[in-house]
Amino acid sequence: MGKNKDKKKKKGKQDLEVKQKNASEGKEGDVKKEKMSRKEFEEALKPLQTELVKLQEWVKYTGAKISVVFEGRDTAGKGGVIKCITERTSPRVVKTVALSAPTEREKSQMYFQRYMPYLPAAGEIVLFDRSWYNRAGVERVMGFATKEQVNEFLKNAPTIERSMIGSGIILVKYWLEVSKENQAKRFKERIDDYRKIWKLSPMDVQAQARWYDYSRARDAMFEATDTPESPWYVVDSNDQRKARLNCISHFLSLIPYEEVPHEKVKLPRPQSKGKYVEPKHPYNYVPEKY
Repeated sequence: MGKNKDKKKKKGKQDLEVKQKNASEGKEGDVKKEKMSRKEFEEALKPLQTELVKLQEWVKYTGAKISVVFEGRDTAGKGGVIKCITERTSPRVVKTVALSAPTEREKSQMYFQRYMPYLPAAGEIVLFDRSWYNRAGVERVMGFATKEQVNEFLKNAPTIERSMIGSGIILVKYWLEVSKENQAKRFKERIDDYRKIWKLSPMDVQAQARWYDYSRARDAMFEATDTPESPWYVVDSNDQRKARLNCISHFLSLIPYEEVPHEKVKLPRPQSKGKYVEPKHPYNYVPEKY
């Protein structure tokens, strides 16, 4: 049984490497992938966003708790997927968590303690734009955590996640995979487009120089935390539009939601003006430049 498991993981790693190579060359086997147009993307996204609202209403109605972890290399497109999910949903139900660097106090805490307050309560969906897996990735590669701390994290993470699931949380973990070549292209876009400059941090610019350090970190993370109870789902994000659609479609397929009953909304009759008189107040109107 153990040998079969090792063979399966080795094959999975080899498949991921082949997929990366093909993606960087713009092909899958010998067939070149066609990019999806914006119109095609928006047409495909609309029904998925409708289903996301149905999911949201089901979560509110049933008191379900859902936590979704988005991890991946820099520029993989985590924020883009999250934006598509939250665009048409309520921020009171579907919440995004993107923590900044830990404070000195947080550094002194038990590692997982920092993330616990953000886990979902009944009727909530929490999307983690990076998560506790920082320890297995950037903290390991950039030397912010010792080897012992990383090993301790990899040992404890499956147990902590089993506790989350045992408490009733539906935990979903996504890894967005981008090729080395496409990452370089996206970094250049961020450098050249001032609207994206905020996406570049001192940590991000090290991504290419430490590419294989990050590969080793990813491989070790999968080996230790890709469990039957809480598996990793890998999204090919070399085509960002298709990645967003594929990820959302897959996410919806994992949750046993149903459309909940709603009373038909009936608007009341508009109030008549009566004796109301329009004021002559000198309002400060915003200039109409457009």
